[in-house]
Amino acid sequence: MRLLLHWILSAIALILVSHLVPGFHVNGLIPALIAAVVIGLLNATVGLFLKIVTFPLTILTLGLFLLVVNGLMILLASAVVPGFHVYGLGPAFWGALVLALLGMVIKAIVKDV
Repeated sequence: MRLLLHWILSAIALILVSHLVPGFHVNGLIPALIAAVVIGLLNATVGLFLKIVTFPLTILTLGLFLLVVNGLMILLASAVVPGFHVYGLGPAFWGALVLALLGMVIKAIVKDV
């Protein structure tokens, strides 16, 4: 039940980001649900590898480079999910930042359930 709630809240977060960040578009709930799964899978596989490889750079930037890696995962997800479009690394970076902030809220909500 907690996983399902987290998935739906992540999709809603993607829709909120599409309203806040120019160049970040989600065409409805179904593409947002699919994008949430794809972003999660990419972060668990390719993103994990990139985070390990770029660890020294992450330390030098005090963790800010993780937003670039997350932005790259969002950009990659937008290439494979129909109805989810991110137009460039800039919107992907800002989308990653807003998603990170919304992710903290989601974790607080899911933790209480």
